Amino acid sequence: MMRRLLCILAAFSIVSACAPPSSTGSNGQGVYRISRGDTSTIQFRMLDSVNALRSAAGQPEVKLNARLNAAAATHSRDMSIQNRPWHFGSDGSSPIDRIQRVGYRGTLVGETISETYETDIETLGAWMEKPDTRRVILSPQAREMGFSWFQENNGKIWWTLVMGAPGAAIQPRTTVSFVSD
Repeated sequence: MMRRLLCILAAFSIVSACAPPSSTGSNGQGVYRISRGDTSTIQFRMLDSVNALRSAAGQPEVKLNARLNAAAATHSRDMSIQNRPWHFGSDGSSPIDRIQRVGYRGTLVGETISETYETDIETLGAWMEKPDTRRVILSPQAREMGFSWFQENNGKIWWTLVMGAPGAAIQPRTTVSFVSD
């Protein structure tokens, strides 16, 4: 068990070295700013980072799913509107409702959320420190991932990561977790 944990931490250290510094901001004030053109770069960097952690934990890789990305984007924007990190939408929707609305035909494995000024990789690091969010990211059932965010004008970022399993849309007991800074 200790060896596995050390492997996960080593993989995370390697991946986090690839993260952009949080002080790179276009406004010169040290705020991490995300431009529209950064979407695929950030999503694939998060995918690579998650897969490195999953590999170190002996779990299969996941792939990005456009429908799960859409569900994550919708929820990130909605959390900003509500001004609180939580798993229910302003209309009362759950993570299961959101993946069904975008036409995802698989099973929800879990959702992690965060309200922060940190980068994607720093946020992943915070998620990996918490047992509930780590469990979602490393779930053996997960095969697909959605990842998106909404950044407010002040720099605050609302991150959402959704893990799914393709196949029958029967929803098992899910794990939803968040880290808020």
